[in-house]
Amino acid sequence: MPTIAANGLDIHYTVEGEGPPLVLLHGATSSAVEDWSNQRPVFRQQFTLYLVDARGHARTRMTDPDGPWSRDTLVDDLGAFVDALGLERFHLAGFSMGGMTALTYATRAPERLLSAIVAGISVEREPRARVAARLMDAERIDRDEPSWGAMLDRRHTPAQGPGGWRRLLRTIAKDIGEQAILTPEQLRGARVPIMVAVGDRDVFVPLDHAVLLHRQLPDSRLLVVPDSGHVVMVTQPALFSAAATGFWRSLERRARSPRTASGATAAVLREGE
Repeated sequence: MPTIAANGLDIHYTVEGEGPPLVLLHGATSSAVEDWSNQRPVFRQQFTLYLVDARGHARTRMTDPDGPWSRDTLVDDLGAFVDALGLERFHLAGFSMGGMTALTYATRAPERLLSAIVAGISVEREPRARVAARLMDAERIDRDEPSWGAMLDRRHTPAQGPGGWRRLLRTIAKDIGEQAILTPEQLRGARVPIMVAVGDRDVFVPLDHAVLLHRQLPDSRLLVVPDSGHVVMVTQPALFSAAATGFWRSLERRARSPRTASGATAAVLREGE
């Protein structure tokens, strides 16, 4: 499991599979290997997967525990990571925190992306900030969800040190409440095929918020996952994997179609091979 120096960090990642590059980003407090565990056997049949631990998570250690941490820092980390690996163009998928990183990167560097999938994300501050502040309260976790606290300790303490996940939760909740909201103009700049995925019971992202995001993006598809909360890839793994695969195949067909005016924004699975 390699690391690569990028943006002042030794970023830990897992690489597997064969094909064009697909970078996978995880949600807050988790890791890409865990969040995308159900999709990995499917996705690695057609892509080279890069499963990245975000700064302060799992094995990507922050040298200074009080160093910079924000959505924009995570976007900078992603840019530095793909540059360090020499990935000129790539597919990208992110969940929750990773979904916001992916979406923001798509607004800033659409020319680098072949496609993007963003799951469990909204560009509205509420209810995301309110729910995050409640759920990411370490004292509440100790009192009400000690098993989750033990899991966070196992996941993060080896690299982040004792108490690392507690600092991380406070930092994440604070950033969600303060980060600049992406504007409609910025979203129109994400000129790349994007699939927006949301669970119909997501407490972070009301369905109408996902619909609004979908409508503001210039080249978007919307996947509503039934009977699902926030972690759609876990609650409905087969459906999600099938939808993602169908999304990529539709782009391949579109790229081959004589009606496609330009291949510049069409994400072709075989590109990069």
